[in-house]
Amino acid sequence: MGTCMILVGVLTICGLSFSQECRRTFLENVDFPGTDITSLLSPDAEHCQQLCTQHPSCLFFTFIRQNWTEDNRNFYCYLKYTESGRPKVQNPLLGVTSGFSLKVCDSGSMVPCLSQMYQNTDFLGADYRGLFTTDHEECQRVCTQDPFCQFFTFVNGDFTTERIRNKCHLKFSWTIPRTPGVKREAGVVSGFSHKVEISQYFEPVCRGKLFSNTDIPGNDLEVLPAASPEHCQALCSADPRCTYFSYVSSNFNCHLKSNPNEIVTTAKEGITSGLPVHFCQLDNNWLKVAHEGVSFEGSDIRFELMDDAHTCQRTCTFDPNCQYYSYFTDSYSESNMRRRCYFKRVITVPAPPNIGKLNNVISGFSLKSCA
Repeated sequence: MGTCMILVGVLTICGLSFSQECRRTFLENVDFPGTDITSLLSPDAEHCQQLCTQHPSCLFFTFIRQNWTEDNRNFYCYLKYTESGRPKVQNPLLGVTSGFSLKVCDSGSMVPCLSQMYQNTDFLGADYRGLFTTDHEECQRVCTQDPFCQFFTFVNGDFTTERIRNKCHLKFSWTIPRTPGVKREAGVVSGFSHKVEISQYFEPVCRGKLFSNTDIPGNDLEVLPAASPEHCQALCSADPRCTYFSYVSSNFNCHLKSNPNEIVTTAKEGITSGLPVHFCQLDNNWLKVAHEGVSFEGSDIRFELMDDAHTCQRTCTFDPNCQYYSYFTDSYSESNMRRRCYFKRVITVPAPPNIGKLNNVISGFSLKSCA
């Protein structure tokens, strides 16, 4: 959990006050050494800044550009944190760009428009569909119109391997919150912001299909923590590879499964299985459920002292940074934790799992978020 005390009504992120100056500009060829939280991959400094902004703890970053020549760490985005909110050291270094989180800025929507095209840059992995298109602009148009596509790589007509020239690779990235951990814990109430965006579709609304006390063994694609069968169904519906799922209530495990050819069910107590929804808005009433005796672990932005779980939920809903929360009631075993409302979020900006240099390919992002 967070280590810095935050009073009611004071929006502070572990030492970085929201009244602090908003710093959007980049520092070219300047390194912020040390204090790393983690490293991710980004095609440019602007995208790296968005990752830092959405990460619950990141306050500043250093990005290693495509023209870096010291080693093979091109496209690395190092997310960083200090209690003061400022880098401890700034050093000149060719080939890097540094900057600050936009958490303190009035940045409006938390879903950025990523319109840049990246020449000779390959977004590796996360493929779920391939097709042939006339050019990279058509590839981006297809990606934008496909509800699952978040980014793409297009192979142009000069590519070395002739048989895959003009191929458009559509790629998937999570855009809905995945809680890092869910566990049973007495005296804790957890839930979601009611404004979390789950689907690209607005109508019609559909419920999908759930099968109580039913398992679909095998064909596991991925296992993720989930608060309920309905949350698990939302995760399956968001992943183009998921054909059905099984949710184990005893350990909150959501088993996403992939087998488009058949579905074989078996009776099993404590497991709920189901099907994803297609081309419709999933019924989001599950977002409004407060889970008593359940704690969502990690991804804390901050905490505030509040009188009840309802106030915690309402405050999370009206905070554009908050995706979900955990509230520690007056009955919680540790007295120093009581009445704390922890606001939480994970990164949902589209993020390629790997990025590399490759001649005669063009990569980019969906324009769904661009007005």
